[in-house]
Amino acid sequence: MFDRIFGRFLSFSEDLGIDLGTANTLVASHSRGILLDEPSVVAVYKGTNEVIFDGMGVGSAAYEMLGKTPKNIEAVRPLKGGVIADFEITEKLLRYFLRKAHEGRSIQRPRVVIAVPSGITTVERRAVINSAERAGARKVYLVDEPMAAALGVAMPVTEAQGSMIVDIGGGTSEVAILSLGGPVVVKSVKVAGDDFDEAIISFVRKSHNLQIGPQTAELLKKTIGSAFPMEQEKTMEVAGRDTLSLMPRKAIINSDEIRDALQEPLRTVLGTIMDCLEAAPPEIGADLLESGIVVVGGGALLPGLSEFIAEGTGIPCRIDEDPLTAVARGTAGFLENLDLYGSFLSEADDLA
Repeated sequence: MFDRIFGRFLSFSEDLGIDLGTANTLVASHSRGILLDEPSVVAVYKGTNEVIFDGMGVGSAAYEMLGKTPKNIEAVRPLKGGVIADFEITEKLLRYFLRKAHEGRSIQRPRVVIAVPSGITTVERRAVINSAERAGARKVYLVDEPMAAALGVAMPVTEAQGSMIVDIGGGTSEVAILSLGGPVVVKSVKVAGDDFDEAIISFVRKSHNLQIGPQTAELLKKTIGSAFPMEQEKTMEVAGRDTLSLMPRKAIINSDEIRDALQEPLRTVLGTIMDCLEAAPPEIGADLLESGIVVVGGGALLPGLSEFIAEGTGIPCRIDEDPLTAVARGTAGFLENLDLYGSFLSEADDLA
C-alpha cells in the first residue's frame, strides 16, 4: 500500500507554462492560474555570476537595484531582444522561478512549456531548452509567442477563420495572422517596450538636457505616456542629472512630449502590422474586418494604442482585458490539451 500511495505522489507533477520575457517572466499553471510575475533581472557579484544574498537577488528585488548597485555588484537582464544573452544567468533566473512556483507541490520535476519569439533561430531555441532543463524542468516544450497569446485570449485558432494577434513585449513585437491551427503570416521586429523607454530617455536628454534612467523612463511611459491624443494632457515632474552641470536636477515633462517621443518606435510596430496584413490572403482580410486585431503584452497598456493601430490600419482593434498575462495563460493551457495542441509545440528532438 505504501508503494502504491508513494507511487501516486511521485507521479503527480504540476505542469507549468512560462512567458520568458525580456522585461518580465510570468509562470502559470492550468489549475492555479498566474503563479509568478517578476522582472527578468538577476543581481550578481561582478566577475563571478554568483547571485547575491544567497540566491535572493532575483526578480523584483534585483529590479530595485538597477542603476543603484555598488562597484562589486551588477543587476543584469540576461535576455535581450527576446533571446538569451547570458546562458548561465538565465539558468539561475529560471531555477529560482521554477522553484518558487513549484515549491511544495511535488517532488517530481515539472513539465514546462516556454513561449519564445517566432523569429529566433534553432540554436537560440536549443539554448532555451537546455537552460530550462538545467534549471530543473523534467521536459521542455517551446511554443511561438503569437500562438500562445492567441490561445491565452481564446481566439478560434483551430477554425477556418482568420485571427490577428499583436504581442508587444519588452524586447520584441510579434504580429501573426492565424487560421486552421497554424500561422498564415508571422512577422517579428525587435522594437518593443524597451525601445519605448529608450526613446523617452533620448527625448528628455535632448529636449531638457536631463539624463534619466530606464526606471524613470518607464514611469513616465506608464504615468503620462500615450499613443494617441488624450482628452486631457498630463504633466509629471522627474529627477535626473543635468547633462551640462552633471548635478541632480528636476524637470516638468508633458504628456504630448512623451507621445512625440514614442512616435518612431510606434510607427515601426505599425509598419510590421501593415506588412503582415499586406501578405495575408484576401479572404483572411475579410475575416479581420469582422474579428479585428487583438493586442497583448506590456506594450498594450499604453493608452490610446488601439486607436493608433485602428487609425493606421483601418481595422478594428482592441486590447485584451489582461494583456500582461495572455502569453502565460496560453502556455499553461497547452499541456492540458496535448492531443489537440501538440503540433504547435517543439522539443529538443525536433531541433536536432
